[in-house]
Amino acid sequence: MKRSSLNSNVSCSPRRMTVERLFSDRAAVQRAIMDLKEHYQAKVNCLTGDLPGFFRFCFGFAPTDYQTELIDLFEKKQFVVARWPRQSGKSMTISALLLRYALDHPDSYIGVVGPSWRQTKLNIKRITRFLNRIPSDKYLKPGRTVLRFANGSVIEAFPNNPDTIRGPTLDVVWWDETNFTSNDVDLYDAVLFTLGTTNGKLICTSTPWNTDSLFWKMCNHRDFEDFGRHHVSWERAQEPNGPLKKEILDRIRKQCGEDPSRWRREMEAEWAEDENAWLPQSLIVSSIGTVKNCGEDLQPWNPEVGYSGDLFVGLDLAQVRDYCVLSVFDRVNDVLFLRHLKIFSQPTKYANVLGYVKALQDRWDGFQKIRVDFTKEGPSIISDMEDAGIKNAEGVTFSVPRKSEMASLLKQRMMNQHLFYPHLVWEKPYRSDICTELNVERYELRKDGTMALNHPTGTHDDVFWSLALGVYATVDMKPLDFEGTIRFG
Repeated sequence: MKRSSLNSNVSCSPRRMTVERLFSDRAAVQRAIMDLKEHYQAKVNCLTGDLPGFFRFCFGFAPTDYQTELIDLFEKKQFVVARWPRQSGKSMTISALLLRYALDHPDSYIGVVGPSWRQTKLNIKRITRFLNRIPSDKYLKPGRTVLRFANGSVIEAFPNNPDTIRGPTLDVVWWDETNFTSNDVDLYDAVLFTLGTTNGKLICTSTPWNTDSLFWKMCNHRDFEDFGRHHVSWERAQEPNGPLKKEILDRIRKQCGEDPSRWRREMEAEWAEDENAWLPQSLIVSSIGTVKNCGEDLQPWNPEVGYSGDLFVGLDLAQVRDYCVLSVFDRVNDVLFLRHLKIFSQPTKYANVLGYVKALQDRWDGFQKIRVDFTKEGPSIISDMEDAGIKNAEGVTFSVPRKSEMASLLKQRMMNQHLFYPHLVWEKPYRSDICTELNVERYELRKDGTMALNHPTGTHDDVFWSLALGVYATVDMKPLDFEGTIRFG
């Protein structure tokens, strides 16, 4: 039985390797190696010269007609200005252009600038996402503000500071959100200075905003006719000719509500301003904090990190239809800096809001004053804040004269250059930015001489009033006619 079992095991053992099979396996390995080399070479080829192949490789599709037009302008013109609608692939296209330029031009130095250093670092992050699609020996370990390549090329983010831009010698500059850049003329002069010795390229991109701006002149004025100008509206960017899907367009239409000027700016990429907007677009841009106008490139504080200052808070309450918004200002030598903006998701539970405020109060060494809109909730919300351990809270009733007083104070501080904020852009709980939110409030003068403030249906003014409350927290609140002042804490 044992012998039989042994013979059975021998008959089931793997067959012995033959010389022919060894040569066959070796040939298969060699073919696989050749296939890998050919595949690798194809990758290299698509990075150097084959533009459609580069796009297919990095993004999975060939460039659209309007993307190809911009790419051609970039290759033929020294200066290019582009205004495209939202969600049309602008940042992705420019990221691809810069990445390809860095790979095709050894030792090139590419700069990325914008309204703030935070904005430019986000664009570096966008470019970084595409690095894993190219051979790893083409680039070094990426950083948060700079990308270095094996051929000596560099792509680096710079703050909105003309003095910093003048230092390096750049071959290409991407100036994103040009129309939202404070001190745009000074920055432009610095960019021309740094491109002067290399005869380098400049590409400016933005959504239209105010007309008394350098970006408007780049797109329209005869003094900038040497610029390659490229304009795309939402019609050209929708499927099947672009990435804009019908559901995205419907969502944006809903977000714009009854504000045709916003749709015209963001989706038609044309200039538009409602003459009844309380805060003019030029004033809003001038209050974006930079080194040039306020001494620092303003960045929001991290709510998880401890800070201290002369802090004032505005809290606009809402639960379902609108959003609950918290803003924190730091007063330094009578100048207000927006340090934090929090938009709570819907539906809002006030217990979560109070918990957040209490944690921030303790982490940031307390607040001098918290002004809260308690028009709907009444004094009970202030009592709830006291019970939660929140100090120095004071309720404000949103009557017509009180709203006029707060809005006027906010505007006056901005006009006097005593209020600055970071260039904030957010995706959740809804997509927007601080400039758009401040531009949403409209005004009208009534027959009795009073001023009424409102916002277009479908839009949100919660950020506007949170900031107005925060600024209002820095002054004494005096009783108005037919209105008492209620103080707590």
